[in-house]
Amino acid sequence: MTTIRLVQGDITQESADAIVNAANSSLLGGGGVDGAIHRRGGPAILEECRALRASRYGKGLPTGQAVATTAGDLNARWVIHTVGPVYSEQEDRSALLASCYRESLRVADELGARTVAFPAVSAGIYGWPMDDAARIAVETVRATETEVEEVTFVLFDERAYEAFAAQLR
Repeated sequence: MTTIRLVQGDITQESADAIVNAANSSLLGGGGVDGAIHRRGGPAILEECRALRASRYGKGLPTGQAVATTAGDLNARWVIHTVGPVYSEQEDRSALLASCYRESLRVADELGARTVAFPAVSAGIYGWPMDDAARIAVETVRATETEVEEVTFVLFDERAYEAFAAQLR
């Protein structure tokens, strides 16, 4: 059984075997969590992301998938990059968001990671409503068979923290 913890703060300050990056499909850094992880983790992360783009992911990492790189200067062994869907009122993309969590845990299992820190994937610039993002994240982590012992949701602000806390109650 995976233990789920909540922390309000900066995911780049978290200590875990693997830190999940809410990446964009280019894998080359961006805004929000993605930019912060690349800045704090240093050039080694970008170097491995460029190698992934040059080999397996020439067109970018597909939405809902996950891939790992070094964590560079972060307090972790790996960064697991996952591409969340952009929220749409016209199209239900919940399965793609759930896939981000499932695929990240699958990659963590392949790596042997026992502790994983997640942000609220798609709940920033991708516009996913926080309460629904929290529901999908918590339900998916609870339902996914994994060897990961502890999942920590590292939430940027009080509103996000409260949305996730409500899902755990």
